[in-house]
Amino acid sequence: MSSPSSAPARPRVTKLPLAGVLRPGKLNDLWFKRATGNVASMLVPMVVLLLLDRLDLAPYTMAGSLCALYGHNIPYARRARVVLWVVAGMLSGLAVAMLTSAATDSVALLVLVGAVLVALQKVVCEATGIGAPGPVILAFVSSATLFVPQTFGAIPGHFGLAAGAAALSWCVTMAPGLLRPNGPERRATARALEATAALLVGEHSGPAHDRARSAAAAAVEAAWHSLYAARRRTPVRRALERLLVRAETALASPQEADAALLADYASRVRGTRPLPHVEGLDENALSELAGIDIERATRPRAQHPLLRAFAPGSPLLPVLARVFLGSLLAGLAAWGIGSDRPYWAIVTALSIFQTNVTTTWTRAIQRVFGNLVGVGVFAALAPLAHATPAALVVLVLCLCFAAEAFMPRNYWMGQIWVTPMALLVSEFAAAHPTGELVGDRVLDSVVGALVGIVAAFFVTNRRAGAHLERALTAAEAAQRETEALLARPGASPAALERARRGLTGALVAVRAAADAAAGEWWQRALPEERVLDAERAGHRTLASTVARQGFLAAGGHTDRATATAEEAVRRARPQEDTPV
Repeated sequence: MSSPSSAPARPRVTKLPLAGVLRPGKLNDLWFKRATGNVASMLVPMVVLLLLDRLDLAPYTMAGSLCALYGHNIPYARRARVVLWVVAGMLSGLAVAMLTSAATDSVALLVLVGAVLVALQKVVCEATGIGAPGPVILAFVSSATLFVPQTFGAIPGHFGLAAGAAALSWCVTMAPGLLRPNGPERRATARALEATAALLVGEHSGPAHDRARSAAAAAVEAAWHSLYAARRRTPVRRALERLLVRAETALASPQEADAALLADYASRVRGTRPLPHVEGLDENALSELAGIDIERATRPRAQHPLLRAFAPGSPLLPVLARVFLGSLLAGLAAWGIGSDRPYWAIVTALSIFQTNVTTTWTRAIQRVFGNLVGVGVFAALAPLAHATPAALVVLVLCLCFAAEAFMPRNYWMGQIWVTPMALLVSEFAAAHPTGELVGDRVLDSVVGALVGIVAAFFVTNRRAGAHLERALTAAEAAQRETEALLARPGASPAALERARRGLTGALVAVRAAADAAAGEWWQRALPEERVLDAERAGHRTLASTVARQGFLAAGGHTDRATATAEEAVRRARPQEDTPV
């Protein structure tokens, strides 16, 4: 195994990509749920305010309604708690912003508070793994509220409107569980099957194969976590477990697997049709899966992720510094050149900060391009929006739906609709000259993106390499532990299952850490050979473990046509973020 010192030298400054940055992708399987949930949660409060002729209060109800964008990929047992925490985060940021706005007129102080809020929101979302749309929705609400004139006497009423809309959002996100209580687990299992099928029909060696294998392993691991989060081990869950085990056997023994059959399983798992029954799996081995649940329930609780995020040496501390400095400087720069809405620059700076410098550069291009097209859409829609209040409400709802429909295809495509929606929200209180809004938005977007990129270049995450080293060490230790168990004839099935789950998670963590470190600037040479060796050795050990557990009892090769497998390649793609 290669040591870190023997790894080939890498350039200290990575190449910034341009090709493919604006290329459209495919829709994911959650866009419709986010779009309809968001519109449904906004509709009732807006109609009520429209009837009362108080659309000036709509930004506060929208703050609560936007909580309906979260949690759609999480099983309902856990979603109930997660969305409550999102609501708490949204309302706390809103409260701090309103109190600050009422207490001071200093733009510099408002920008400072906004930068602190968005930096904290970014780290909390990263640490807890909340997923799309991440911190940008929270930052959009808190930053915009900072620059809305406020009085202490009006705060309780405004806060109550936001809280009422947030309560409705919680109900909206939970409502689909009445009809499809296993929907999230089924979708996660389908993604795992599709990613595995895509691996089988793709290249059989080389970097592309390694990437596809890592993606399939990550999808399978995410599906297992989805089943764990569902809590109760129902007949539906047991059927999904069998399908995931079949996906893992395909990863372990691809020459014996049938990609078309896995893709067919995936298509049948989606929706409400009866789940396919998988034959030939060892029932004794499957029974150990229940034991893993019991062990997870009784395992001592690890340190809370938020405590780890702010602990000395955390890789998220440079992210905190980068977001704070970038957002602060962007807001001050926009204010310094005369912008009346520096919060747009703050949100732009936050929104472009991604995993590393390279992905931040990509997101900045997408953000600015989408904003430039979006202000053109706003200019075209502004006369219609100014016609009647009802037209303004309808336009905002339609743009919200369109944003969720296009965002998964490419971030800039979503920004085409998010930009006019955000501009129209500012029209609820009073109409503004279209040219003024367009000019401010373009100026703030460009300033925010430029300052954000500069901050990302110079406040680099030097701890990304150390984080990768720790992930590699953990994966190598997990691989040795699993190999030691395999060498023991009397190793229990439960011990093998625990070791397999631990090794799989460690390999997924290595790939995520390697991807993050590879796109960061000013890093020492990364141990690329060691990463590849650890991944390949780990997957070989996983294959041996699956065979030892008896999961390979049935080969499952068929003569099905590969058309269904090609569909799996089309569907097996990463989920896009959907920030504002």
